[in-house]
Amino acid sequence: MSEILGGAAPAADLIKDVSEATFMQDVVEASMTAPVIVDFWAPWCGPCKTLGPMLEAAVAKAKGAVTMAKINVDENQRLAQALAQQGLPLQSIPAVVAFVQGRPVDMFQGAIPASEIDAFVKRVAEAAGVSADGGLGEALEAAEQMLAEGAVADAAQTFAAILGEDDKNAAAYGGLARAHIALGELDQAEAVLNGAPAEISDAPEIEAAHAQIALARQAENAGPVTELRAAVEANPDDLQARFDLAQALHAAGDAEAAVAELLEIFRRDREWNDGAAKTQLFTIFDALKPNDPVVLNGRRKLSSMIFA
Repeated sequence: MSEILGGAAPAADLIKDVSEATFMQDVVEASMTAPVIVDFWAPWCGPCKTLGPMLEAAVAKAKGAVTMAKINVDENQRLAQALAQQGLPLQSIPAVVAFVQGRPVDMFQGAIPASEIDAFVKRVAEAAGVSADGGLGEALEAAEQMLAEGAVADAAQTFAAILGEDDKNAAAYGGLARAHIALGELDQAEAVLNGAPAEISDAPEIEAAHAQIALARQAENAGPVTELRAAVEANPDDLQARFDLAQALHAAGDAEAAVAELLEIFRRDREWNDGAAKTQLFTIFDALKPNDPVVLNGRRKLSSMIFA
């Protein structure tokens, strides 16, 4: 799997304790290859004890896009003083400084939330022209392209490889499930989604895949479009026939026409069958990309009916 994504560097190579003697090698020279984020800390510093592990986690998550140097200012006072004389504001700690191409390019002081640390690491990596996700973004794009071109098995393998590197990647869970859907393996697709960690279970990519599974199961039992359309034309008030037609149209790949029939049901009787038309509309909307014209137009029309 790691051949697809490129192997991540061991943690020992990413995070080092640095002294005055090794500063030039492990920070200045190392930053010529990849950004080095330097954590200036001390054992007596309470916020340092909170920030340090969070910073290490963010650096590890970047999978080699950046490295980290930890400098105990109590043990390296002369180095801290020298850097301060060169303009780095190290009077208060924790202080975190990013070095790129041998010079400081960004910094912050004090303990900050994990989200801001992640943003800092990403910003530093991007400033150096590297990806802060260890190439996972590029791998996701490649997998999506494979899936779009019909190379479903290759796409599934790549999505699985991404999950091997990042087991909380909602996009990869959704992609792997969609690959199983494309293969007609709906139970396997559902198992993939059910295996996602609880904290990402409501991510848009996973909800979209759940909706696609529901629609695929409906498609297995969908009736013939021609006969259902004739039934609706013969009796426009037969809302069940219209609902069945909507399902058949979606199964045939015509989401726009399916949405139109469901909107017509909602217009005629929004409470029919416990609001089944509205529920089905939201299932279709969830299965599509948020900026899909079918979604945008359908939501706009539905809102106009609700608030009319």
